[in-house]
Amino acid sequence: MTQTVYFGTYTRRKSEGIYKADFDTNTGLLSNLTLVAKESSPTYLAFDKAGFLYSVGAENGQGGIAAFDPQKQLINHVVDEGAPLCYVSVDEKRHLVYGANYHKGQVLVYRRLANGSLELADTTSHKGAGPHENQASAHVHFADLTPDQYLVTCDLGTDEVTTYTVSENGTIHLLDTYKCAAGAGARHLVFHHYQKMAYLICELNSTIEVLIYDGVGQFERLQTVSTTPEDFKGANGTAAIRISADGKFLYGSNRGHDSIAVYKIANDGCLELVEIIPTNGKTPRDFNITPDQQYIIAVHQDSDNATVFKRDSETGKLTEISHDFYVPEAVCVTFYS
Repeated sequence: MTQTVYFGTYTRRKSEGIYKADFDTNTGLLSNLTLVAKESSPTYLAFDKAGFLYSVGAENGQGGIAAFDPQKQLINHVVDEGAPLCYVSVDEKRHLVYGANYHKGQVLVYRRLANGSLELADTTSHKGAGPHENQASAHVHFADLTPDQYLVTCDLGTDEVTTYTVSENGTIHLLDTYKCAAGAGARHLVFHHYQKMAYLICELNSTIEVLIYDGVGQFERLQTVSTTPEDFKGANGTAAIRISADGKFLYGSNRGHDSIAVYKIANDGCLELVEIIPTNGKTPRDFNITPDQQYIIAVHQDSDNATVFKRDSETGKLTEISHDFYVPEAVCVTFYS
């Protein structure tokens, strides 16, 4: 069987935008890299169920979001002065799209119109700072849904996970705020599929915080684990975090150590380290588990390659298949089925 893989990229060197490739689910090999849409640094991608694609985008020197139809033809941009977004997600139920703007410290909500185009529905700006040198101001890095359909954001600059209620027309109101460890740098969040647990990857101190989620926007820290080996002394920043569909294993990537940390999820939701495996590339900004749960594909921002791992569903361990598939400046990997 062939699965299509989509890559978001920076366009600072050789990349021209959004790419796709064929992935052979029998052999674990990637092939046929193809440019599907020209766009300025589409660094994060999200599909809706109908196949419309929403990406980080820019137009005429302004930054924001871009909408593409199922044939990957541009529908429209919604942009403003300053830097573009860094994260995009889709709310199917309310016909909304959410965005996070790292540089401006903003959470943005867009309405999806009948033709798939977007219009701005609401926005809010975070305020604050943290003790780390990279925390001079708010830096919203994630905006997505909780299992009970609240909007939750991660702010790397203020060490906060903030939950909002969302109305049917896309207006948001503050519900609750969780503070992670000072200077940790909250980056991305995933929820367990059937336990009331969430896992917060923190960029600046290379940790994952295990959180009890009460189901109405509130979090409580249960455990903190490192994503790097005890003897590692170099510079590192975490990036992506993913959970297996069966809820048994968690994965997080390291940029600097250039690796993926693998954890077993215990019955109480706590994490037990399984292994930390090199990705054989520079700066693994993103990775994803294939829809059949048999493989992990990691992409590298600074070495222009994708690495494919076979995933053992019983142990969670990864075995590298290849690391020489060329993808320029890749920082996002996703699928549409």
